[in-house]
Amino acid sequence: MRLLIYEPSYRRLRAAIDGLGQQVEPVLVSETGELTLGGQPVTVEEAAIEAAWANNEVWLGPVAREFSVDLLKSPGLKWLQSGAAGFDHPIFGQLVQRGVRLATSHGQAVGIADYVLWGVLDHLQRGPERRGGQAAADWKRGLRFRELAGGEWLVIGFGAIGQGVGRRARAFGARVIGVRRDQAPHPDADVIAAQADIAALLPRADVVVLSAPLTAQTRHLVDADFLAAMKPRSILVNVGRGGLVDEPALLAALDAGTPEHAVLDVFETEPLPQDSPFWAHPRVTATAHLSGATEGQATRNDQVFLENLRRYLAGEALINEIAPEDVLAAR
Repeated sequence: MRLLIYEPSYRRLRAAIDGLGQQVEPVLVSETGELTLGGQPVTVEEAAIEAAWANNEVWLGPVAREFSVDLLKSPGLKWLQSGAAGFDHPIFGQLVQRGVRLATSHGQAVGIADYVLWGVLDHLQRGPERRGGQAAADWKRGLRFRELAGGEWLVIGFGAIGQGVGRRARAFGARVIGVRRDQAPHPDADVIAAQADIAALLPRADVVVLSAPLTAQTRHLVDADFLAAMKPRSILVNVGRGGLVDEPALLAALDAGTPEHAVLDVFETEPLPQDSPFWAHPRVTATAHLSGATEGQATRNDQVFLENLRRYLAGEALINEIAPEDVLAAR
């Protein structure tokens, strides 16, 4: 089986991959985009690629375009392991339509859940004012802060990220309602609800977290009606996809005062244009789609890839394999 893999990633994982023996022939993509097999240059047609590992070194690195072209020009590709949790990028739909199996990774879930708690706490603890006081050497003691304990969190999209958020928020004494299709109880939530319940839950939610995938059903889920139903002084956090939010409606709602604050790591247009009003809005914490960029992310994603590589070779079910209909619904 020939595996398309970025050369720096292969160097890191070589011992584990080579330990599988003759079953895997790595087709390496160099840092300038060239392909080699057994140390010799090859074309993508000659490479006859069957599987590929597209981690964040690929998607966020210098060979994203070349790697994507190699995937699309490989008619024998049967399985793509992605280092991303989302599957709404058009390339995934194109590959799935050809019968390619897609599996995703949730190595970033730990960092994203940490980020959500940071963003909420920074607002409730008036972080900008605290830092401003330190910078000004101002011994001011009149500030008052809000607590997490006793609050209610509505986590829309209760997968690996949402569950991590729920676990952390409950540890602080908050009540958590998770929204997902599977209505079975979960230990990281006090209640599991359906998407149809969101409108009734919004008026009592102190924090609303968006960690759902972008699909036809969730695009612009957060619209003017959604925002109008939110609780006064509430906080909106988006670590899912920018397309979950109607951004002009959010800006209007923030200007009107509800939600009180928005923590946004994803946007409909990325990179976020320098003239976007989100950068300087006094009620917004804006970051550059980096909430999952922690030191442990690559290691966790590598572990998922290596386990799925073993499973693929053994004909076993893959971890985090996405149903084709879900990928196509996200287009």
